[in-house]
Parts: sequence; structure tokens; C-alpha cells
Amino acid sequence: MTPIHEPMGSRHMSPKPLIAGALMFGLLWILFDFQGMKAWMNQSPVMATSDRCETIVQSDVKLSRAQLASLLTIPERDTKARVRQVIEAPYCKLPELKVRSGVLAEREAYPLAFDPKTQLVILYENDEYAGYRFSFE
Repeated sequence: MTPIHEPMGSRHMSPKPLIAGALMFGLLWILFDFQGMKAWMNQSPVMATSDRCETIVQSDVKLSRAQLASLLTIPERDTKARVRQVIEAPYCKLPELKVRSGVLAEREAYPLAFDPKTQLVILYENDEYAGYRFSFE
């Protein structure tokens, strides 16, 4: 058998550079799409208005590290009265939320004494402690 030779101009290009280029394009697209989605989510009017104080209760309240540590030992579904034994009345009340179907959740905010740009938000359902989250400015 004689080897078949292809003319110089008809060689096929290796698929590796094409695959690498397509992967880079795909990764860049995902990165830019993620950044756009993140910015859109941060500008959501529902989130912006629901995290603002509705009623100031005590303007001088700040939560200490010791109070925070004690609060974190209280199990969920304990009473609101038990939480009040550890921490005072809140700085402010946030608008109520519907977390589960048919249940309105009450939220209270406490600025941290050791990090003024951070607030602890406590959630209550029917006068039961339902959990917490941190809100960062």
C-alpha cells in the first residue's frame, strides 16, 4: 500500500484550540451573568424595604458578645419570654413576614455593640423563638 498524502493547504486544524476557546468564552459568560444576577438581586425592592426598621423600640440598645453567646444557647421553639430573659427589648421591629403558609413572623433587630454595621435579626412565630440571622450594612 502506498501512503496517501494530503496537499499542504488541506490539513485539518486540531480541535484543542477550538475547545479551549469555547470553554473560555463559556466561563466568561457565566462570570458576567453571575455578576449581573447578583446586582439584580441586591437591588430587589422587596428585600430593601423589608429590612428597614418599622418601629424604634429602644434607640440605645446594643447587643454585647456575652448576650449574643447566651442567646445562641437558646433552642428554637423556646418562648419569647425566655429570649427576653437573656436580651432586652430590641432596638427596632421590622415588618412582619409570612415565612410559612398562614403564619406571620415577627422580627426584631439588635445592633451589635462590637460591630455597629451588623444587626442580629430575631424571628418569632406565635411568641416562639424561631431563629435568627445577621444583617450586614
